[in-house]
Amino acid sequence: MRSDTASARTVLAGAVTGQARYVALSAVLSVGHQAGEALVPVLIGVVIDRAVGTGGLLDLVLWIGVLALTFAALSTSFRFGARTAERAVAQAAHRLRVAITRRVLDHRGGLTATHLPGTLASIATSDAERVGMVNLALATGIGGLAGLVVGSVALMVVSVPLGLLVLVGAPLLLWLARLLARPLERRSHAEQEHAAYASGLAADLVAGLRVLKGLGAAPAAARRYRRASRDSLAATVRAARARAWHDGILLTVTGLFVAAVGLVGGRLATQGAITVGQLVAAVGLALFLLGPLSLVSWVNGEFAQGRASAARIAAVLGAPPGTPDGTAAPAEPVRGRIDLRDVYSGTLRGIDLCVEPGALVGIVATDPAVADDLLRCLSRETDPERGSVELDGVPLRTLDPAELRRVLLVAPHQADLFEGTLLDNVAAPVVAVAARASDPGPHEGSPSAGPDREPHEGSPSAGPDREPHEGAASAGPDGVDPLAVPAVRQAIAAADVTEVARALPDGLRTRLTERGRSLSGGQRQRVALARALAAETPVLVLHDPTTAVDAVTEARIAEGVRALRHGRTTLLVTTSPALLAGTDRVVLLDGGAVRTEGRHSDLVREEPRYRAAVLG
Repeated sequence: MRSDTASARTVLAGAVTGQARYVALSAVLSVGHQAGEALVPVLIGVVIDRAVGTGGLLDLVLWIGVLALTFAALSTSFRFGARTAERAVAQAAHRLRVAITRRVLDHRGGLTATHLPGTLASIATSDAERVGMVNLALATGIGGLAGLVVGSVALMVVSVPLGLLVLVGAPLLLWLARLLARPLERRSHAEQEHAAYASGLAADLVAGLRVLKGLGAAPAAARRYRRASRDSLAATVRAARARAWHDGILLTVTGLFVAAVGLVGGRLATQGAITVGQLVAAVGLALFLLGPLSLVSWVNGEFAQGRASAARIAAVLGAPPGTPDGTAAPAEPVRGRIDLRDVYSGTLRGIDLCVEPGALVGIVATDPAVADDLLRCLSRETDPERGSVELDGVPLRTLDPAELRRVLLVAPHQADLFEGTLLDNVAAPVVAVAARASDPGPHEGSPSAGPDREPHEGSPSAGPDREPHEGAASAGPDGVDPLAVPAVRQAIAAADVTEVARALPDGLRTRLTERGRSLSGGQRQRVALARALAAETPVLVLHDPTTAVDAVTEARIAEGVRALRHGRTTLLVTTSPALLAGTDRVVLLDGGAVRTEGRHSDLVREEPRYRAAVLG
């Protein structure tokens, strides 16, 4: 399923065709179940006419045996048909969740500006489940239609007028069901939209609860959520009311239809046109038809809700990327020269900047929005409106984003940690490199894919005397202990994660809670910094990596980062004097443009705007 051509119809079709064999098998079994159900009243009529009326005990036993076999067959068909259909539902929903997750994780982006994380989670769970239910509805609907056909044919055999009545009335009921489904579909879509928004808002508020309490904004946030929750409740009630009207009207009409079939059959029996057994069969078939017609009503409602959910999933899968795909690869070997030429993007106003290969450059922005826009351009979350950003003379807009991020890593200020051990979080880039190495491809041999590379001269020592809880970590890919990889040990030492591990009960193998909330803000920053350093990319951009650590620790980290990144291009977007003091030069961005540059000590002494941004 191509995301750029995704629509509700293709999502539904993909969910069904992807499980075609299970849906087909379930449909066959459902047909067998419904056909068996239709034959039961016919067999009862035969028993009355042939065994009870004119036959003997042997005939009675024989036809009761046939009836018992019919019951055994139809119950077996129902059991295994339902099981197969549920499997199709689960697997289709799972595949949709995987497709949504891939789109969310797509390196081209394009979703975060229009969808809250909680909204995407709701689409990947509730909506995917509803679309998966279409498989069960389709198989059941085919069985219901087969029941209608078998029942109609049986009625036609018993009495032509009764059969014709069903053949004329059933299509009219199906048309009415489709007509009644339209408001249900609209309200189901609105219900899911409001529920997803409320879920996304709740997740967003919970994530920022500490900040909200600190600002005294918790009551306002609670009021906002209550409004969203009330809107979601109202939409759910409207959808439930639409479903109730839909089911109620169809049930009433189908009941009247079945009653009409029974009345016509009774009249034919009183006139002697049919036997007593045929009358019993006709009444039984009329009652049986209520089941398939109810199934058709249920199936229609499921398809209406499935179409609404499929439209929401299609909106995610078909969302345009934040940046178009490039086709070029970085120049090899990657030297790490960064050039910004007359860049306009957001608050950036004609930035011209050159970072030489291997340089450690500090960037100070008087406006945080300028720093954010610069980072978005460097990470290629967006392309400049005008001008170009180049890596070794190759414009970033021409590069494959995945290839770019292999050699140029932008570590944001708000970095998330993941569930797992502390060491798992630090060693994540090494695991990714090992995974690429096990799958030969364009990544193989890249300068960034070097977890076993020897440390640079001057790198901080990370020997056994610096490693807390030796051997405590679990083995990584191919049974390799991440602590045996020099890049991991060096990153742990440079980011001062050693001290963090000493304060934890199980050292490096201490399991972290969701988003690393079991750690303090400074500890999370150090772990995130170590993860970025462990990647060993030729170009590394760090955004305010030490805002939550104390001055002494910050000085150690500044020394460690400078030593570890020696010879590789590093940009420090920060206002920290400790980090800026160790840079080769510092660039001041003011008003969205480069105002001046020089050594940190010279700028503090000579440039008031720089002094206010760094020391103010």
